[in-house]
Amino acid sequence: MRIRIGIDTGGTFTDVVALDEATGEVVTTKTPSTPADPAEGFMAGVRKGLALLGASGPDLAAVSHGTTVATNQLLEDRIEDLGFVTTEGFEFVLEIGRQSVPDGYGNSYFWVKPPRIVPVHRVKTVGGRLDHTGAELRPFDEDGAIAVARWFRDQGIATIGVCFLHSYADPGHELRMAEVLRREHPDAVVSLSSEVLREYREYERSVTTLVDAAVKPTMTRYIARIADRLAELDDAGPGAEGARDTAAVPFYVMKSNGGVLSAEEVVHQPITTVLSGPAAGALGAALIAETAGHRSVITLDGGGTSTDVAVVLDGEPTLTTEGSVGRYPSKIPMIDIVTVGAGGGSMAWVSPEGTLKVGPASAGADPGPLCYGRGGATPPGARTGAAPTVTDAHVYLGRVPPHLLGGEIPLDVAAARTGLAGLADELGLDLERCAAGMLEISAWNQANAIRQITVKRGLDVRDHPMVAFGGSGPLLVCRLIDILGLPSALIPRNPGNLSAFGLLTVDVKNDYVRTHVARDTGLDLTPIADVLADLERQAARTLAQEGFASAEQRFQRSVDLRYYGQAFEVRVAAPGGPVDSGFRADVLARFHDAHERLYGYCYRDDPRHAVEWVNLRVSGIGPITRPVLRKSPAGDGDPARARTGTRLVCFGDTEGGRDAGWADTPIYRRDGLAPGDVLRGPAVIEEFGSTLPLHPGFTAGVDPYGGIVVTPGAAPP
Repeated sequence: MRIRIGIDTGGTFTDVVALDEATGEVVTTKTPSTPADPAEGFMAGVRKGLALLGASGPDLAAVSHGTTVATNQLLEDRIEDLGFVTTEGFEFVLEIGRQSVPDGYGNSYFWVKPPRIVPVHRVKTVGGRLDHTGAELRPFDEDGAIAVARWFRDQGIATIGVCFLHSYADPGHELRMAEVLRREHPDAVVSLSSEVLREYREYERSVTTLVDAAVKPTMTRYIARIADRLAELDDAGPGAEGARDTAAVPFYVMKSNGGVLSAEEVVHQPITTVLSGPAAGALGAALIAETAGHRSVITLDGGGTSTDVAVVLDGEPTLTTEGSVGRYPSKIPMIDIVTVGAGGGSMAWVSPEGTLKVGPASAGADPGPLCYGRGGATPPGARTGAAPTVTDAHVYLGRVPPHLLGGEIPLDVAAARTGLAGLADELGLDLERCAAGMLEISAWNQANAIRQITVKRGLDVRDHPMVAFGGSGPLLVCRLIDILGLPSALIPRNPGNLSAFGLLTVDVKNDYVRTHVARDTGLDLTPIADVLADLERQAARTLAQEGFASAEQRFQRSVDLRYYGQAFEVRVAAPGGPVDSGFRADVLARFHDAHERLYGYCYRDDPRHAVEWVNLRVSGIGPITRPVLRKSPAGDGDPARARTGTRLVCFGDTEGGRDAGWADTPIYRRDGLAPGDVLRGPAVIEEFGSTLPLHPGFTAGVDPYGGIVVTPGAAPP
C-alpha cells in the first residue's frame, strides 16, 4: 500500500485525511490537539489514519502537515533574546517604523506604540554601505562585525536577524556578516534579509527577517521531533520482517503561499508557515467549489479558536504580500486571509460597561468549553469564573448533539446550561436569549471578517457563494446568508477535515523575489530578463532538491508595478517565454486592467502618468497528483432514510421569554443523504466532524458530489 496523509493541527482538534493512492479510497478522522506538545497529537493522527485503512508505518508514502506552531508563537508574543544587526546609522529603523496609527484610533494621542520586536539595546550596527543598485559606497567593517558578534555571544543572545541597507540589490555584506557570526558565535541561529525577503522597504524587510529568526528555533525543534517520531513509526514492531525506516518518507509542511515544501527546507524559512493551516483550507475549498461549478467563492474555515475567511477568484485563492501575523507586518507571499477570534471555543463575557462580548479569547482544546466537562476557562480580565463558549450555546439550544466525533467525545449539557445561567443572570437575560445573543454576536463577527475580505477589496459579497467548512464552520451558515445576502452556501463532505484534505491537493511551491525599480519609459528589458532567469534558476535548484526532474518543473512569473509617484504596487501575472516587447505589452495591459478593477480608474491612455516596474517574482512549482473527487450514487429522492429521530431545538424567536422558540426538530445523519435529496428547515444534519443546523425558511439540497447546498427560501437549490 502507498498511503498519503494530510494532518492539520488546530487549536482544538487535529484533523486527519488519509489517501490510498492505489485504490483512491479516502478516510477522514480527528484527534484532540495537544497544545503542550503538538507533535504528540500529530503522531496520534498518523496512527489513526493508517489504522482506518488497515495500513501500518511501512505503507506510509508521504505526510503533508499544516501547523500553527509559528503562528501561535507570534500571536502570543513569545519572543525572547532576539538580536538585530543593521547598517551603521540605522539603529532606530524598528523604533521609527511607519509612523502609522492603527484603524480605530482618531490620532496618536490615544495610541501607545507597542514594544518593538527587538528593543534598542539589542540592536547593533556595522559599518559599510551600498547604494540602491548594490554598488559599494563604503566597505564592510570586518572589525566592527567581529565586535558585534562577540557582544551577542557574551550576552547569550543566540537568535539574530541581519538586515543591511539595500542588501536586496547585493547580499555581499550580509553574507560576510553571517560568516563572522558563524566563526565568532557558532551557536547562533541567523536569518539574513537577502535570503528571507530580497525586496526593498527596509522596515518591513527588517521585521520579516526578525520574525523568521524568532520562530526558527521553535520550528526547528518541532520539525525534528516529528521527524524522529516518524522514523520510529512501525506498527509491525521493531525488527519485524518488512519493516523499513520511515524517516525516508517525504514529510512536507504547508506554506502560507499555497504550496508545500519539504520539512528539511522549510526549517530554513519558517516564516513561510505562519498561515499554514488556513492556506490549506482555502485551497481545498477552491478545488471543491470548482468541482461544483463555482470558480469564485468566499471560503469560511470555522475552528475551535478562530474563523479564517478568504476569497477564491477564477479558481485560485487571492494572494497578498501586505499581510501581518499579530502585530508584526510580514511581506512574504501568503493567501489573503482574514482571521477573527470567533470559533467554537470562543468565550462569552461581560465587559466593564455591562455588555455581552464573545471572543476573541478561546477555551481551546484543554480545558475546552464547559460541556467538555473539564471545568472550562476564564477570559482574561473577566469578572466571572469559567465562561460559556459558542459551543456551549449551540449545545444548550440543541443545535449541536450532546456529543462530538460521532460519540467519541460526550458533551455535558448540564454543565453548559449552568455556565450559561451564570452569564444570563449577570446580564439579566433568560437562558434562551443569552445563548441566542452569543450566537448572534459570533455570526456578526464572522460577517464583518467576510466584509473585510470582500467589500474592502472592491468585491460585492452578494455575487459570491460561500464554502463553509471546519468543525464550527457550518453552524452559523444560515445566519450569515441572512446578514450578508449570500446567494448560497456549500458544505462539502467531511467539512471538519477539509483543511487536512487540502494538504493532499497542494503542489510543492517556493517563491523568489528581487526588487528592480525602473521607469517603463525607455525600459531596458535586458536586466529584467536577467533577473527573471536568475530567479528561475534558483527555483529550479530547489525543485531538483525536492526530487522533481526538469521536465516536471513549472514556473510562474509575476511583476509588481505602480504609476510613478504611488507608494504601493499592484501585482500582475507575467507570461513565460522571451522577455521582449510582447512580454512588456502584456504586463502593462494586465496592470492597467488590475488597477481599474481595484481602484475604479487607470491611466492606460494617459502618457503623463508613467508606469514604474518595482519587483520581479518567480514561483517554482513541483506538481503532485491530486485526489479525484468522485460523484456519489444518486438516491431515491426521499431523505427520510437518513432521519434518526427528533430533538428539541431552539431556532425561533426568543423574545417570549423562557421556553420560547423551541420546537421538536427532525435530525438527519449526513452519510444517509444522497444526491437529489432536499430538506427544508427546521432540521439538523449531523456527521462525524461537524453539524449543520438548517434554520426555518432555508432549504438544503445534496449535489452530485455529496455536498450540501444551502439556499434561502423554500425552493430547492
